[in-house]
Amino acid sequence: MKDLFRFDTEDVILNLSASSKDGVLSEFAAKVAERCSLPSGKEILQLLYERERLGSTGIGDGIAIPHCKSPALDAPVILFGRSDSGIDFRAVDDKPVRLFFLLITPEGAAGTHLKLLSRISRVLKGADLRNRLLDATTAEEIVDIVRGQESIR
Repeated sequence: MKDLFRFDTEDVILNLSASSKDGVLSEFAAKVAERCSLPSGKEILQLLYERERLGSTGIGDGIAIPHCKSPALDAPVILFGRSDSGIDFRAVDDKPVRLFFLLITPEGAAGTHLKLLSRISRVLKGADLRNRLLDATTAEEIVDIVRGQESIR
């Protein structure tokens, strides 16, 4: 099966430095700018804020999947981030979020966006996978865990 997105160790933030929802979104936006050679992450951050205004992307069980579509991208971007202490992301179950998957797709790729969002959320519903992501000690382990999920690629 052809992968729908690129995902390697540079797409992993093993220990998010942010302690707030805004901080997490800013950290991810900066990483997207770096990974995609964008002048800055300001436009990405604005798009993420606009999406969060519609409702929190914290889906419960300590998981959030911030996502948006951007005209600046020509391929999907998925980043992983983990918070050791947990962050108030206004999740549906009001629990702190520790596991984050950021999804940004090109503006005209609504089908791909929905497909990836669905796959990510479905895979993360498994407690075993969540625990493995929480227990991983290196970015390489995270990449191996994600790449091992055939249904997400």
